[in-house]
Amino acid sequence: MYEGSDFSCDVAIPHPERLDVVHLDELVLAFQHTRPYWQTHVVIVPRRHLASLTSLTRDDERDVRALFAVVQQVARRVEQETGAAAVLTDLGRYQDSKHLHVHVHSGAQLRRD
Repeated sequence: MYEGSDFSCDVAIPHPERLDVVHLDELVLAFQHTRPYWQTHVVIVPRRHLASLTSLTRDDERDVRALFAVVQQVARRVEQETGAAAVLTDLGRYQDSKHLHVHVHSGAQLRRD
């Protein structure tokens, strides 16, 4: 069980082989959530550390454009496969992992913690 504050920088990005990777390129990593909240639950992160959606600056544009291009691809695929998709990011106290990340999910909720 991971107990740090940045799962993306500590585990996901340096060790993608430990994950069920959906997409990986020089700027973005997408993977099946390691403890999914929904039947389909993909997490998409920029590989460069960006703290949050609300902390982005002009210097982050390349990474954010790449991130949302992958979010769009994953969401399109999930929508086509399941008939629906939701796109979510968390901020402030809701953001357990202090690295910008976007969830694409669909289906029944599996847990609430």
